[in-house]
Parts: sequence; C-alpha cells; structure tokens
Amino acid sequence: MTRTVKFEGRPIWAEVSLGSLTHNLRAIRRHVNPAGGRGARRPRRKILAVIKSNAYGHGIVPVAQALSRARADWFGVTCSAEGAELRESGIREPVLILTGFWAGEEQRILENHLTPAIMRPEQLRLLEKAAARSQKVRGGRKARRGPVEFHLKIDSGMNRLGIHPSEIPAFARVLAECPHLRLAGTFTHIASSEVFTTEQTAEQEVAFDAALACMRSLGLDPGIVHMANSAAIVSRPSTWCDMVRPGAILYGYHQFFEPPELNPKMEAKLSVRPVLSFRARIISIKQVAPGARVGYNGRWTAASPSRVAVLAAGYADGLVRVLSNKGRVIVRGQLAPIIGTVSMDLTAADITGIASARVGDIATIYGTDGGTTQSVPDVARIANTASAELLCALGKRVPRFYLP
Repeated sequence: MTRTVKFEGRPIWAEVSLGSLTHNLRAIRRHVNPAGGRGARRPRRKILAVIKSNAYGHGIVPVAQALSRARADWFGVTCSAEGAELRESGIREPVLILTGFWAGEEQRILENHLTPAIMRPEQLRLLEKAAARSQKVRGGRKARRGPVEFHLKIDSGMNRLGIHPSEIPAFARVLAECPHLRLAGTFTHIASSEVFTTEQTAEQEVAFDAALACMRSLGLDPGIVHMANSAAIVSRPSTWCDMVRPGAILYGYHQFFEPPELNPKMEAKLSVRPVLSFRARIISIKQVAPGARVGYNGRWTAASPSRVAVLAAGYADGLVRVLSNKGRVIVRGQLAPIIGTVSMDLTAADITGIASARVGDIATIYGTDGGTTQSVPDVARIANTASAELLCALGKRVPRFYLP
C-alpha cells in the first residue's frame, strides 16, 4: 500500500484500508446474524458503528461514508458536534449521541436530526421544551413533523452514566408529560465484557432484563434494545439483543480477554482485519560510540558502536511516550528497538543490526513491512494500555490516506 502514498512535507502518515473496514462490518453482521439464529420472522440485528473520537483516530467522515456505503444501520458518536459533522458530510443514517447531551445542545440536536441518549429523567424536560418549540407554526406550517426520538440509557452496574433501574417509574411519569418526545430505544453499557473471571457481566444482564421488564409493566415500549460492545459481540451472544455496537473490533482489534488463554479462541470466532497502518521515514542516521547517550535526559547509553536512526514521529503524532526504551518499529522487515525518550516530534531507534537501512527508509509503527507485522494490540501490550487509546492518540498533523 505504501507505494500508492505520495505526498510532500514531513514524512509521517497513516494508511486507512477502507476495504478492511467494510470487511469487518460485514463479518460482524454475519456473526451476529447466524443462519437460522433468530427465526424466519425476526428482523436481523442492526449494527451501530461507533465512530466517536474521529472514528478512533481513523477519520470520522471518510470512515462514516465508507460504512454508509456498506449499509451500516446506525452511527454512534460522543457529542452533537460530531453528529453535526456527519450531517454536513452527507450522512443520513440515524446517529445516536452515546453520552447524552449538555443543556444548550438541544437545538443543534434537533436541527441535525440526531438521536440523543437520556441519562437522567430531568433531561426529558429540556428536550421536550426544545421539541415543542421546533413544532411551532412558522410561515403557515410546522417546522418539524412528529415527535423527537431518543434512547434511554440504563445503568445496569457500571455506575457511570444512565438512570438506575429504581428511577424508571419517575422516568415514566416525566415522559408521560412530554407529548413531543418518543422513546425509540433502550440500552446499557457492559463494564467487563472481556473478563470471564468475574460474574459482573452476567449480573448486568440480569439487572438490564429486570429494567426492561419494569418498563414494559409500566406500558413503556423500550424500542430498539442494545447492550453488546466489541468484546460482547465476539463472546456473549446473550447480549446481542436487537442491535450491537462495535467499536475497536470494527477497526480490526480484539479486546484483551481474561484469562489470557481465551484470546486465540475469541479471535478465531470473528476474523477481522486491521484497518490502520502508521509509518514514518528515517530522517537521520548517526554512528554512536560506546558510552554515548541518546535523547532527552540521556536515558539510553550505547554499550557498543551503534547506528541510531531518527524518525519523523513523536508523541504529538501518536507514537506515545511510554514506549521510550521499550517500543519497536519495523525497518526493512526487521524489528528495531526504540531507544531513549520519545520526544514530541522525533524518536530514535537502534538499527545497528540492520546494515542496509538508509535515510529515507520507512519505519512502520503499526502495520506490515517485509513480512513482519506489528499490530496495534502488539504495541498496546508493550505500553500496558488499550488498543483504542493508541488509535485515538493519532495526531491531527498525521495525514491519513484512504486506500481501497
């Protein structure tokens, strides 16, 4: 793919494979809609593609457009600003604001036909007021037709956002006073779906099912029911409900399961392809004598005559600082250790064992080169973090190239 990437300027870039992205969407859709799995009369499960945080660093608009062409059912974002960006780019699928809204965002939500999540009963009154205003007669006709749809988030045990199941009766009473609103979906978020050493997920399923039963007993139709995130999509069919919400797995990355011996089994259940490659060029090579120190604070010392390559990549680009003295890059198909402190714009690597390396060569941070692969999860293990954190760290000044 790197042969098709040509540009002027600082030699660092990311390659985003739209073919891999759409492959992953289709693989997820097949996985959660197995043949004969729901019966002939049950509709297929919908896919809400989570594209918050600039589509996990991949670029929200190009990713959404590719997924729209591949028939994603819904999109999930964090805030109304992200939703408005999608609408401005021509995206017409339903967009759910996963973390709700802040007072004052209601007008933008309505203008862009976004679907907000309700986290507290009092938010209903804010949305109702805005919805009522939007239906006032203007120029002899209503500005908006029909009620404003929203989804309700239930806190089933993560203790972060959402109403507690005990608040459902209060929610129902407030909703009955909001004629311009309609409950179109109900969801929860699983805290530990990749962890099989505790019963937390099973407990959350029980709590969520009880909340849905309470809603129905009060005459509330919960609408589209959804709870499964990436790890649950792979490993917990009982959570799939009416719609699933793939995040990291959509971009080709599995969660780290516990216990760790589950990882190969889970990865085999759903085969996905990494979407992003991250590369920079070597801009300098220095011969370093024994005892010489490299980088800020001299945190790496040459034990023998060494060749040190300097890459046009630093933590402002997404090569995170925690990889200082312990990360790796691929140069000419070989792994080269990162040495010294990763700085804002530059990183050093030891290429003593790669005699053919030259200024201008590509250093691959994530991706494949010469038959050697380093994935985002590989780096996440070294950095002791989540793959999603590394993806979201990809800097704005790194150009993205969207490849077939």
